Amino acid sequence: QVQLVESGGGLVQAGGSLRLSCVASGRDFSSAGMGWFRQAPGKEREFAAAITDRGVTTSADSVKGRFTISRDNAKNTVYLQMNNLSPEDTAVYFCAAKTGYSSIAYYLRSRSNYDYWGQGTQVTVSS
Repeated sequence: QVQLVESGGGLVQAGGSLRLSCVASGRDFSSAGMGWFRQAPGKEREFAAAITDRGVTTSADSVKGRFTISRDNAKNTVYLQMNNLSPEDTAVYFCAAKTGYSSIAYYLRSRSNYDYWGQGTQVTVSS
C-alpha cells in the first residue's frame, strides 16, 4: 500500500509560479513511476507530467516548457514546478504512483496504469 499526500496548491496570478509536492509512504518509493494529473471542473482528469523510476520524464504538450517534474528519492517526494501559469491551468492536481513497468515513460502517460492516487491539491490561476 502506498499513501500519497500532495501540497503546494493555492491561488496565483497569471504568469506566476507554484511548486507542488507529493510525499509518498508505505513502499519503496524509488522503484515507483510517479505522475501528476489534473482535473478542471466539468472535465476529465488529464495527464500533466510523469517521471520514471530512473528519472526519465515525459509531459503533456500543454505544459511542455512550463512545467517540470522531478523527484527526490531520499525524501520520498515528487515535485511539479509550474511556471508561467495561465487561467487554463486551474484545476485540482493529483499525484499518482505506479508500481511495476515503472521504467517505461509511455506507460506513465495513462491514468489507468496507476495504482495509487493522492487526494489532490487545488491550483487556481487568476487572470
